[in-house]
Amino acid sequence: MSSKGSGKSGTRAPEHTFEEAKYLKRLIEQQTPVLVKLSDNEEVTGVIEYYDASFIRITRHGEPNLFIFKHDIKYLIEAPA
Repeated sequence: MSSKGSGKSGTRAPEHTFEEAKYLKRLIEQQTPVLVKLSDNEEVTGVIEYYDASFIRITRHGEPNLFIFKHDIKYLIEAPA
């Protein structure tokens, strides 16, 4: 039986593009302020100082620094200037 005509392409999308790591690295290097919206709708602003596969570390001015698990993040945007 031939697989032709099954509608599937012979190539698959890559599991990881590593774009997240590149973006976070750029935010850290440029010390870009970010706004992090958490899954409970709480918002945190600060500068990302560190990240790994599970969490990011946010440094905040005048407030305690935070480790935030990535699974608790709804979205992250560069903070308005």
